[in-house]
Amino acid sequence: MAVRPCIPWPDPRLRRPAAPVDAVTDEIRAIWTDMIDTMEAMPGVGLAAPQIGVMLRLAVVDASEARGRAIRMANPEILHASVKPRDHEEASPNLPGVSAVVTRPRAVTVRFLDEQGEWVERDFVDLWATSVQHQIDHLAGRMYFDRLGRVKRDMLIRRAAKRKG
Repeated sequence: MAVRPCIPWPDPRLRRPAAPVDAVTDEIRAIWTDMIDTMEAMPGVGLAAPQIGVMLRLAVVDASEARGRAIRMANPEILHASVKPRDHEEASPNLPGVSAVVTRPRAVTVRFLDEQGEWVERDFVDLWATSVQHQIDHLAGRMYFDRLGRVKRDMLIRRAAKRKG
């Protein structure tokens, strides 16, 4: 449908928790479609609605090699996270030009409303799990760099500001 612009850090909306979705409607499905178009244009493996200024608990994730396998989630919540960690280089289109290695659980079980408005529980592993957790952080008003120590976080934000000009 449409590629939407990502709002730039430090827009205050990126720090606000998103509102729950009451029901999966055609309007919600249209937002998901725009989110997938936006994610593919970046290119990225996930996108949360607040990143494009839509303050709803909506996320899309596609960590498949072939692409075209995006999972649409409303109100996702982590039910279980593995003890085994996984490090991965993370970034955000809201703070372009910088990235950092973040440690997260290697696998998660997530409950969410799907495209039909049904509650689903699904297990995600490796890059899928990392991306789902990254998006759920966005829905809570958190950025990936919040998981870094203060010195690393401050350096990353300064580096991004320099790149911006």
